Amino acid sequence: MNAPAKITPESLLRIAEERRTLVLAAARGAGLLGGSRSAIGVRVPGPLIEAAKAKTGVSSTTEIVEYALAKLALEDDFGAKLVARRGTIPKDLNLEF
Repeated sequence: MNAPAKITPESLLRIAEERRTLVLAAARGAGLLGGSRSAIGVRVPGPLIEAAKAKTGVSSTTEIVEYALAKLALEDDFGAKLVARRGTIPKDLNLEF
């Protein structure tokens, strides 16, 4: 039997980098990263920015904002759709396999 992989700060950063790469690739594939660039100006608490940078391994505030917006734009709404279907399946439907 294989021993479980040891979780280290380095492995967590590698996972975060892979996740960020996949999110940005999906956003690019959905056409969300093309076109002209827009500038936004916001005031965000410093600890929030620093925590996001530490968790993702990203040092650029622009990259953090782009990643966060991509995650939000691609967010799965499965839960909301599932709850909205409540009561729409007939009670006499046979779900036995």
